[in-house]
Amino acid sequence: MQERMRELVKILNRWAYEYYVLDDPSVPDREYDRLYDELCALERETGVVLPDSPTRRVGGEPVKAFERHRHIARLFSLDKAVTTDELSAFFTRAEKAGEATFTVEYKYDGLTVCLTYDKGKFVRATTRGNGTEGEDVTAQVLTIPSFPLSISYQGTLEVRGEAVIRLSVLEKYNAAHPDEPLKNARNAAAGAIRNLDPSVTRSRGAEILFYDVNYMSDSPVKTQCEAMEFLRREGFKIYPHFRICTNFDEILQAIEEIEVGRRNIDVLTDGAVVKVNEEEIRSAMGATDKFPRWAIAYKFEAEEAESTVERVFWQVGRTGKLTPLAEIAPVELAGATVRRATLNNYGDLTRKDVKVHSRVLVRRSNEVIPEILGAVEHVEGSIPVEKPALCPFCGSAVKEVGANLFCTNPACPPRVVQKLTHYCSKNAADVEGMSEATLTLLERERGVRRFSDLYALRAEDFDGLEGFKEKKVGNLLSAIEGSKHIPLDRFLYAIGIDGIGRVAARDLAEYGSVEKVASLTYDELVALENVGDVTANSILSYFADEENREELSRLFAAGVEPFVRARVTTGAFAGKKVVLTGTLSSMARPEAQKRIEALGGTCQSAVTSATDLVIAGEKAGSKLDKAKKLGIAVIGEEEFLAMLS
Repeated sequence: MQERMRELVKILNRWAYEYYVLDDPSVPDREYDRLYDELCALERETGVVLPDSPTRRVGGEPVKAFERHRHIARLFSLDKAVTTDELSAFFTRAEKAGEATFTVEYKYDGLTVCLTYDKGKFVRATTRGNGTEGEDVTAQVLTIPSFPLSISYQGTLEVRGEAVIRLSVLEKYNAAHPDEPLKNARNAAAGAIRNLDPSVTRSRGAEILFYDVNYMSDSPVKTQCEAMEFLRREGFKIYPHFRICTNFDEILQAIEEIEVGRRNIDVLTDGAVVKVNEEEIRSAMGATDKFPRWAIAYKFEAEEAESTVERVFWQVGRTGKLTPLAEIAPVELAGATVRRATLNNYGDLTRKDVKVHSRVLVRRSNEVIPEILGAVEHVEGSIPVEKPALCPFCGSAVKEVGANLFCTNPACPPRVVQKLTHYCSKNAADVEGMSEATLTLLERERGVRRFSDLYALRAEDFDGLEGFKEKKVGNLLSAIEGSKHIPLDRFLYAIGIDGIGRVAARDLAEYGSVEKVASLTYDELVALENVGDVTANSILSYFADEENREELSRLFAAGVEPFVRARVTTGAFAGKKVVLTGTLSSMARPEAQKRIEALGGTCQSAVTSATDLVIAGEKAGSKLDKAKKLGIAVIGEEEFLAMLS
């Protein structure tokens, strides 16, 4: 009888794998039920239940409380990124650790569980808990049919997965329980696993999607690719979308695939997970107290909607890059009416298959330019967008570099205006009142094309220009004069070196002068935390260019004097990294930033795990939500004013 029982267990488990994991059953339900009933009868007669018998999944009596269990290896949570800048910083850190490749996977929104196996048999299931110790939910997880009770691997093993409830399953459950509907798929999954009654778990139809090997006693896997192949081979249910990337552009493309594709899958997701593939490089990168440095979750927190593309035209940026911009049918997103959305570059446009008159998915967060994520539907009359051979503004030849198109004319008018606009912006030279429209007029009518040309302007240069009365001209000239005394980090950001953002500019400013920055070697540059290979070469190229060196000399001759900010070590915000979000009634945000920095703080543009404090004004948005999730201290305007005084 026991031989027949072993035969039945083997057959039934294979059929269950086909049904629950492969979604490709080979026999009708009645045939499964016939053999299952035979197995139950034999177990009653012999009093024996084999360790991997499917009857173990029925679920036992309710438990009185969850016991605690210590994981063999720690289960880290993931640091989060909500901007491409934060993602780029992660990529740069990984590059410095070695020649890494990366994997990109869905981030499921459920409850993390860890399953332990020993000598090929399932032993227990636990929640992640605090990462070191979790709750024993073996009785609950045994009711879930989407994982194997026995595997071929004979060592000690911990595998990690996400317990989820499919959206279609949730819909059916709520239809059958109209008096007690479940709020959402995430809460439903968490409530199913963390319910003291296993029969409740079974009734909700949860499943587990596996994505990691947490511990192996023998021959540990050496890459994430090997880990996923091991899980697949042993019969664990994995989601098929899995991308291997070799550079940052490929990572962004893989994330975009997930962001568009998640609207059409049956599982709740809230982002993408990017991991360093190689275990050797992971070990070199290490971990913080909370997160592994070799993985990051890119969260989708922006609002999305569908619209129709009405036309596509091109913009020229300060580097000469041609960016396709789409005019779309007006759509409400994140509290604003959106009529235009960017497509990043020509390669992005073609890869997303965007055509005029097609339906597209548009994303907008509170502080990001609206972006088209991809085509949703083409219609009769959809027109492909042609690739320009000449710059649409100056008629110069267009050069194709990778996915990007560039105007080859450094004097192309919109390119010049964008460089000047960047130089005059608040986080750069901060020339108040010098708008893009004003700079466009000055470039066209007065030949202002270099930064140094701004400092040569006189009152009479505005004569005859519409809208420029004496007071406005006086204010502009005063603002230009005031911009001569500029912090070194803001100056390095203002002059527009490719790849130098505000964070990298602060790192470079630590060297004390433009001359010292210009003398840095490649090795010294890449040693900086926020400077990678490409950016280092951009810095070297900038200072090697004769025209750039002459322009710096003209700026210094005009009286521009970059200075190193004095490091404030005392004050209410000394040593703190601070993020402002929402609207303050007592002062504008730039003023608040200045006062924080004057009291020793550093202002960040986004909330990260390194943030110490968030100041939330009225209508605070996703930054406040992220701060709460990360457990970061949050204060209101009243407390902020008290700290200032």
